Amino acid sequence: MVQDNIQPVKEDTFTLAKKIELLEVSKRKFLGEGLETCSTDDLQQLENQLERSLTRIRARKNQLFRERIEKLKGEEKILLEENTRLREKCGMQQLDLSSTRKQQLLEDRQVTEVETELFIGPPETRLAPKP
Repeated sequence: MVQDNIQPVKEDTFTLAKKIELLEVSKRKFLGEGLETCSTDDLQQLENQLERSLTRIRARKNQLFRERIEKLKGEEKILLEENTRLREKCGMQQLDLSSTRKQQLLEDRQVTEVETELFIGPPETRLAPKP
């Protein structure tokens, strides 16, 4: 009876070993290894499968970014509300972040050009000619 059970277990073991080997070959191909034996059709199928995988990966990444942005927007809203509450508690003026105020802040930060006596170049070109 034990002998009868051993044969199916051996067959299952052999089948699983073959599947593992095929998976390893497939993995190597996805990593760009062992492509010498591939036909043009095999390479095209591999490329198509990689493109589909990349599309799914990028979609998931974008979804995570969107979720993170929404979370950060929620946190920003909470912080702005807390900031307003603290300003009211301290008797400070309401923070104005309207578009005109933002534009004014940007204009205040603009760099103005200043003319100087600095000269970049070799020293001999700076010296005045001797009479």
